[in-house]
Amino acid sequence: MKRVKVLIVDDQELFAAGIDIILKGHGKGEIRVVGIAHNGVEAVRLVERHLPDVILMDVRMPVMDGVEATRIIHERFPVIKILILTTFDDDQYVLDALGNGALGYILKNIKPDELVTSIRAVHTGNLLVSSSIGYRLVRRASESAVLTARQAVHYQGEINFLLSHFESLTSREAEILHLLLADYDNREIAEELFIAEQTVRNHISSIYSKLGVPDRIHAKKHVKRTLSRT
Repeated sequence: MKRVKVLIVDDQELFAAGIDIILKGHGKGEIRVVGIAHNGVEAVRLVERHLPDVILMDVRMPVMDGVEATRIIHERFPVIKILILTTFDDDQYVLDALGNGALGYILKNIKPDELVTSIRAVHTGNLLVSSSIGYRLVRRASESAVLTARQAVHYQGEINFLLSHFESLTSREAEILHLLLADYDNREIAEELFIAEQTVRNHISSIYSKLGVPDRIHAKKHVKRTLSRT
């Protein structure tokens, strides 16, 4: 059976040597350590020489950190699996590492057998994060989704508010007027609503006509004056 070639990247020499010993003792002959690097630059160099299957990558290291090394290695060798092994469980480190191509992010307090299992899992292409980190990321995504939903409700409420005071406007015109009042230019409105810039200009001309104003400045003043009377 083909053994999994592993590269260890960690600036703590004693820890890296300990991982080497652990993998030799618990890997059941399935894992072979092909090298040890102590910073990101060394890691890139050893990857080119040994072409490992899996890299155990620390985050904070001198010369080049693990996040940047992960980005470079993933761009050059996308088939190589990178597993972050670190003491730092900061959410931003996790997101940056995974965003740069790492397939896993686990903490150094993991047990030897769990480390071997994690290497096997990442080697087969599975995404893996420590349970405590995974819980936080799920909670963060959930909170973000709730915030997005609230923003959508608030946005629609503002559109409905404009429609209730300017009944001659269409829903699309109310959307454009809302963005116009927020100082979006025509190009920005087009990008926000995924429509052509010429379409935006046509709608704005219609809005001016319905409000009885010649330009943006007067449109803003008219809306402000109208809403102040309610």
